[in-house]
Amino acid sequence: MTVAAVIVAGGRGVRFGGPKQFSTLGDESVAARSVRISRSVADFVVLVVPEEYEGFHEGADTVVLGGDTRAASVRAGLKALPDCDVVVVHDAARPMASANLFAAVVNAVEAGADGAIPGLFVTDTVKRIVAHAGQSVVVGTVDRSDLVTVQTPQAFRRAVLERAHADLNDATDDAALVEAAGGIVVIVPGESRNFKITEPSDLTRITALLEEDE
Repeated sequence: MTVAAVIVAGGRGVRFGGPKQFSTLGDESVAARSVRISRSVADFVVLVVPEEYEGFHEGADTVVLGGDTRAASVRAGLKALPDCDVVVVHDAARPMASANLFAAVVNAVEAGADGAIPGLFVTDTVKRIVAHAGQSVVVGTVDRSDLVTVQTPQAFRRAVLERAHADLNDATDDAALVEAAGGIVVIVPGESRNFKITEPSDLTRITALLEEDE
């Protein structure tokens, strides 16, 4: 099966104070690192960027402008892909995803799944709350035995992913759209180091991890 990747880097980084995906990690940007690792499985890489982007492709084969939502940005990336069987969608702001993780989601799709996503089991106790008299009040404890938090990269059969996006719906990740369209999405083990950069301290933490790896 042929594989291509869409690296989503279209966010404006409001909480971070700027486009975090183009911050520097060593001798490359956050987005460039994500593009580079995606090439461990992908023959062609599309980078989706915000309107104000002034960079130099970050190593991607082509660059396209994103939309107003994450789903719209992914659709823009899909339109720019050449023929391929499997599409890997990855958030540029997760630069620590390993080549093994990319391979795991692709292998799961090649084995027959419509989609495959990395997941980590929830280890903290989860409470359900409601707002009452200006406070958050606990109304129950959630069974966490069948809960996972999910990451990217997420891999899908291209035809399945394009059908899931056909209605132009929005979702927090592509797996949600595929699930809603009736697709079978499987979980592969995620990676604790594969966290998303949202605050400046996250970038500092990743820099420290990379220094430890040297």
